[in-house]
Amino acid sequence: MSLGQVIALVAAAAIAGGAIDRRVKGKVGNERLLLALVVTAALLTYVTGLLDKLPDPEKVIEDVAVALGPWTYVLVGGLAFLETGAFVGLVAPGEFAVIVGGVVAAQGEIDIVPLIGLVWFCAIAGDSVSFYIGQRLGRGFLEKHGGKVQITPERLEKVEDYFERYGGRTILIGRFIGLVRALAPFIAGSSGMTYRGFIPYSIVGTGLWASTFCMLGYIFYRSFEQVAGIAGKATVAFGFVVAVVFGTVWAYRKLRQPGERRKLEAWLDRQGRRPLLRPVAFVVRPLWRRVLLPLGRLLAPPVRFLIHRVTPGELGLEFTTAIAIGAVGFYVFALYALILARDPGLTPADGTFQSTALELRQSFLTDVAEVVSALGSLPVTGLAVLVTAGWLWWKRGRGEAIMLVTAFILIYIAVHVAKAEIGRPRPAGALVGTEGSAFPSGHAAYATLYVWIALLAGRVLGVVSQVGIVVVALVLGAAIGFTRVYLGAHYWSDVAGGWGLGFGLLGLCSAVALLVFHVGQNESDGVPVRG
Repeated sequence: MSLGQVIALVAAAAIAGGAIDRRVKGKVGNERLLLALVVTAALLTYVTGLLDKLPDPEKVIEDVAVALGPWTYVLVGGLAFLETGAFVGLVAPGEFAVIVGGVVAAQGEIDIVPLIGLVWFCAIAGDSVSFYIGQRLGRGFLEKHGGKVQITPERLEKVEDYFERYGGRTILIGRFIGLVRALAPFIAGSSGMTYRGFIPYSIVGTGLWASTFCMLGYIFYRSFEQVAGIAGKATVAFGFVVAVVFGTVWAYRKLRQPGERRKLEAWLDRQGRRPLLRPVAFVVRPLWRRVLLPLGRLLAPPVRFLIHRVTPGELGLEFTTAIAIGAVGFYVFALYALILARDPGLTPADGTFQSTALELRQSFLTDVAEVVSALGSLPVTGLAVLVTAGWLWWKRGRGEAIMLVTAFILIYIAVHVAKAEIGRPRPAGALVGTEGSAFPSGHAAYATLYVWIALLAGRVLGVVSQVGIVVVALVLGAAIGFTRVYLGAHYWSDVAGGWGLGFGLLGLCSAVALLVFHVGQNESDGVPVRG
């Protein structure tokens, strides 16, 4: 028996004996007694050596994934969903399964780009399910049973207030910390955070997480065990760094008050008078006064500005939403671009949509489709952009007008560059005139501008029914894309790629515009940049 097992045996006896004795004396309840017995059982399991006889879970997952081949998509996606959707992450870290998927992709069994998208989608779905459970069950459950684990109504209110102010950065950064990742969506839902305020941070966080660990396994698959170990250590290290950062932020906010700074300086002076600490004080005191304090004053504004960009409310939520939309859009475009660059033939979805369009064709529907499709043409969307930009400028929404025109120009350039690079042939037998390559669909890319026109118009006017206007714009954009498939001018993948490119560029332009115009407004008003 090893020294560790002896210590575990003694600890198990002490915990069990102490818990039973205190229960007999009426000093602990049944819940704490049960918890002590569970801990005792875990320690005894370690003492008996049963854990050593269990198969290595990492080796089991690796063997299963290789054996499954293409079914690895299902395995990795399922585990990514269950980690938060069913709290599996509390007992099994999901990043290892994602790394396994990257390793299998590097071996040629599956493709890495669809894998990233699948893991991304499944992680978002898991977060959403956990959030929904927390929203529907969490608060009432915590109010009813929270007292058993010292979650009082006062503490619950503090948690709700915390997520209202910092929930976004907790969801975003916590995605890379195992325990936080498993619980954050549930707590966000139970604390009263809205789904609209939750989902942008989940999209960005899960996208970064899926890309990081998929590519980690893909790039370093020849040293799989090393990568798995590095990922585990990196997760712990990242958690430590986050703790240090939050501790630093707490200290900064505390020391921002002159009285607290004077207390700290007085305490340091008292410690510096002690004989053993005088050499340390001789070095620390000038370092604090001449280096750290001036450096803190210099770095505080930009650091504070960046922190507020991932904070729910006002610009933080808008900025993160723009980044989330842009990231999803660029991923969809890149996915189809990579597939078609390798093989410009039909994707499975292309064939299905094409055959369905042929079955639905009628003269009346064709006439309607031609009219709707024309709304996505370059002249019509260009005119809509110019008219909207002029109106926004007149309404003093000059920043929005510049952003809209810039996005239109970038979409035009990107569409034509992508068409030239991919060079995909058009479908045969189109019902309308076409020119140039098929991928991506320019009509679908330009159609996304209608959604942004609706959003900008609602932002300037403060329209109460902005959601309704945006829904109409989304339906119009979708209709334009589907009519291109119906008329035989494009394949489905061309349309999806066009939508992705349009929303990607619009999200990017919106994020940049939010930062630039927010900084400009604060500087013109003489207000420190805070967000």
